[in-house]
Formats: sequence, structure tokens, C-alpha cells
Amino acid sequence: MRLETETPQQHAPRSGLILLQALVLGLFCLFTLRLWYLQVHKGGTFSDMARDNQLRQVLIGSARGRILDRSGTPLAVSEPSFALGLVREDCEDIDGTLTKVSEWTGVDKHVLSETVKRGKKRVKPFEPLILITDLPYEALARIEANAMLYPGLEIVVRQKRYYPTGALMSHVLGYVAEANEDELEKNPQLSLGDSVGKQGLELTHEDELRGSKGRKQVEVDAFGRQHNEFILEPPRAGADLKLSIDIGLQKECSRLLEGQAGALLVMEPDTGKILAMVSQPSFDNNMFVLGVPADKWRELRDNPRHPIQNRVTQGVYPPGSVFKLLMAAAGLSEGFVRPGDVVACPGVYKVGNRDFHDWKKGGHGALDLRGALVHSCDIYFYKLGDRMGIDRLHDYAVASGFGTRTGIDLPHEKAGLIPSKEWKKKRFGAAWSKGETVIASIGQGYVLTSPLQIGRYLSALVNGGRLMKPELVETEAPQVDATLPLKDGDRQVILDAMVATVESGTAKSLLRSDAVMAGKTGTAQVVKLINADIRRKTHEMPYEQRDHAWLASWGRKDGKTYVVVCLVEHGGHGGEVSGPLVRKVYEYLFGPAPGKPPRAAGAAPAAAPGEPAVDPGDVGD
Repeated sequence: MRLETETPQQHAPRSGLILLQALVLGLFCLFTLRLWYLQVHKGGTFSDMARDNQLRQVLIGSARGRILDRSGTPLAVSEPSFALGLVREDCEDIDGTLTKVSEWTGVDKHVLSETVKRGKKRVKPFEPLILITDLPYEALARIEANAMLYPGLEIVVRQKRYYPTGALMSHVLGYVAEANEDELEKNPQLSLGDSVGKQGLELTHEDELRGSKGRKQVEVDAFGRQHNEFILEPPRAGADLKLSIDIGLQKECSRLLEGQAGALLVMEPDTGKILAMVSQPSFDNNMFVLGVPADKWRELRDNPRHPIQNRVTQGVYPPGSVFKLLMAAAGLSEGFVRPGDVVACPGVYKVGNRDFHDWKKGGHGALDLRGALVHSCDIYFYKLGDRMGIDRLHDYAVASGFGTRTGIDLPHEKAGLIPSKEWKKKRFGAAWSKGETVIASIGQGYVLTSPLQIGRYLSALVNGGRLMKPELVETEAPQVDATLPLKDGDRQVILDAMVATVESGTAKSLLRSDAVMAGKTGTAQVVKLINADIRRKTHEMPYEQRDHAWLASWGRKDGKTYVVVCLVEHGGHGGEVSGPLVRKVYEYLFGPAPGKPPRAAGAAPAAAPGEPAVDPGDVGD
């Protein structure tokens, strides 16, 4: 029997086998090429990415520099605090985690969600995004106990600013608070949740106080827990700032002004260093560090006595009779008066159809420049200002440091105002009148100055004519900004008159036998008197209509000289109100006065019954 064999057509085609083999070989080459690409060509890159899954770089916060008084007493320090961060890469359920955080801390979930939304573009997914900057202890303990159940939550140790003196130094130091969007945009070194200076020296010295952050590398396991760490770059703490402020003197000045609205300034005239700068009322700057509550902010903002305002640098007031020091200098320097020239003071000075009264009914009689300063005669300076003219007065005052900022290292300083014809034309579209010059010549009308400007000018009179930049930082070298346009002989005439004002004039409260004391009182009118002949006592007037009480002074003992300027808003008469306060400041500086000294030779006789012994107001009209 013959077996049948397959026909040739039944054999698998050789070309198909070759195609299959080629396909298998191609796939093998493709996989080999891909494997080479991943392991050889891109091996380093993927190795780094794999390592990054367990190794992360984290920023290390730096400690903010301390602020100290001149003896080293801490005024602003940094303390450790605990913040709550969220590492989004480790958190599987962000919404649920935020819900739990809200439950633990009492912070509204919407606020937390907005924080996460705002931080997404600034914080990398594997870095902690700060949800809450300062955790209370109870919330911290609860979060730590439940951290394993909510991966991604991380406790971050940070530095929190603290001001041991609170309201005592708030206007000088200012405060720090969380950086806003604009500040984050301007400074790439800042991270979400960082604090920056917002006011005072904290703002103006932000760069040196802040320091710089460091970096560390940490190993993270699958649960997001950190194990080993390696410091790549250590943080650099901010530099300390040592101030010229004497904290003991600051406390005394604050105590003296307690319950009043006003300012007290103590300066070294030779250096421009500020030993005390007090503005009352004040506020506790610690409340701003973590964000002031809305109700507290409204309370501060709407307070009619404006506790947030630094009255020494930002308060501008009519200087009243204190301005007569500048008028005397201008008259001498510009040749309008000589020290021995006698001027009659009948009690009224007529300009056109208007009468301008002296503060003393009936006038002071005949006075030279010294007598006009000692007894604060208005008529003398009315006449001087009228002869000089407002534009010449304006130019001289600006050259002497008024109407411009002093350059002190604090933000938002006010320049004050010295009017001129051009200024009034621009401001009101009206012409200047001679009566307005008369008013300006006794520091009323449009004239506005700050206590700091008065202190700076008086320091220049004392130190030889050098207008110093006021300094709050002890390590800063003294800086002379300009020189008074005044001869030494004329300057000495004014200084001698100030000494005589203490010995026999309106600043008798400063008199002591163991020191050279000098002063000039001022009672700056706030509202126009309808009838200049009818005067009311301060306590009979509404508070907002009472005069401002000024006293600008200097004292010298044992080779040490100080300038003290006091302003009490709506306090009344300068000699009566500010005088006793300034006397107490000198008692702190020089020690208690050694008993009341005998009246100096040539002193003016005591005031007649019913006649005030102090300057009862600089009334222009």
C-alpha cells in the first residue's frame, strides 16, 4: 500500500518564517534600545529622580537679629514656635486632612483651603506649605498624636518675634507680621508664612535683621517620615541692632506722659543720638506678630487719640512760642534786628484793619530781643515777621531744617509745613496776606512742625550750629546734614536768653542750682478765639479746643548736655503743663535738684496778683 505524502503547496512558506523571525528580532532590538536609553543614556537622570523620592532638600529658617538698648537690654527677641505644614506630595486626601486640621485648631476650613491654593504656586509639592504659623499647645499635642493617621502633616519649628517691653517701645521698634503677596513677589528669599518688618526699625532695618535661610537634605520613608538629615548650607542669623535708647529713661518718660496724648524726646545735641522717644498713647506691638484680630484693629484705628501714630516723627503741630527761637535767629542773621534794639509792646499790633493782640493784656512795654524771648512777647515778633515777609521767613526756616524731613531711620516721617506765597497760591488759589505773616511769626496759622524737628533745631543751637541727623542706632557715626545760617555770636544771644527764661521767665520750673538750664515754653492755639480779650481756663474748654503745651529745653551738668522737648496735646499752657514733666526728666538725668536756689540777680519781679506767671497762650487774632 502506498502512503500519500503532502503536496508542496501544504508546506509553510519560507518567506513567512523569515518575516516572523525578523519581527521577533526587531522587537528584541527595540526593547534592547529602550533598555539602553533608560539605563544608560538616561540612567543618571532617573537615578537622581529615584533618589529624590527618598531624599529632599528643605529650607532651614534663620533667627531674626535682636534689638537691644544702649546697655544691652533686649527690646526685640526671637522665640521658638511651632507651625503646621502640609506636604502635598505625601497627602492622599488634602480635603479630608484640612477638615481634620480645622476641627483640631478651630481655624475655618475655607481659610485653610485658601492658604493651600495661594501656596501651590510658591511651595513645591514635597516642601511643607505652612497652614498655621503658631500652634497653641493643645492643638500641637492633638496633631502629634494623630500624625500617623494623616500623612503629609508636619510640625515645623520656626522663630516668632517677641517684644519684652511691649507698648513702651512700639513706636520705635514697630513690629513684624506675615509677608503679603507684594512682599513675596519683591523678595524671592521669602517663603509663604515668613514674617517681615512692617513698621519702625523692624521695617527700615529689615535686610540686616532678617538674616538668610539655610538648606538641609533629609531622608523620607514611604510614610513621609523624616529620618536622616544632612546640612548642606547652615542658616545665617540676622545681625543684632544696638540702639542709643536708654530703656530706663524711656520708662520714666512714658510714666510721666501716662494718661496724656503727647510726645517726649531726649537727645544728645553733639551726636544726634536719641536717648528717649515716647509717644502716648501707645499700643502693644506683640499683637501684630501673629495677626491682630479685626475687632482690636478697629479699636486702634478708630481711637480718637490715634495710638498707632508716632507723635515725635509723624505728629505735626503749630509750635507756638517755641518758634520764636527761629524768628530771633532769622532776625539777627538777616539783619532785621540787633540784640540791643528796643521795641515797644503796647499790647496790640494793627495790620490794615485788623488788631493782633499780645498774650499779656496791656503789653510788655519796651523790650529788647532777650526780653522778648524771656517773656515771650508776641508784639515784638509780630513786628519782626511783618518786616521780614513770609518768603524770607520761609527760606530761612527751611535752611534751618524746618519744612523738611530730618532723615531719621523711621518710616513715614512728616515734613511739617513752612508756608510761602507760592504755597498758598497753589494750595488755595489765593494771595498771601500780611496778617498771615504776623500769625506765622509766632508759630501759628499754617506753620506746622514735629517735636523731632524742634529737638534737632535746638540741638544745632547748642552744638555750634550743626544740624545733625537724628540717630536711633548706637553704632551709627554722627552725621552732619547742614549748618545753621547763624553766626556764633548771634547763636549765643539766643542761648543766653533761653537760660534767662528759666531764671526769670516762663520756664522757671526747670531752675536748679547745680546745672545750667535753658528753655522756651510755647502754648499753641488750636482754634481761633472769637474775642481775644475773653479767655477761659483750660479745664473750662472742650478737650479738642484746648491749646497744645510745648517746652523745648537744654541742660548741662558735669560736661554732659541734653536736649529735652515735650509736647502735650490739648494740655494748656506750656510752662504749667510741660514744665513739670521736663523737670522730672532732668531729675532722672542729673539727679534730684539740691533744693530751690535763690533768685538770680536781675531777675524779673514776681507777677502781680491775677497776672499769670507763665505764658498763657500765643494768640494771633
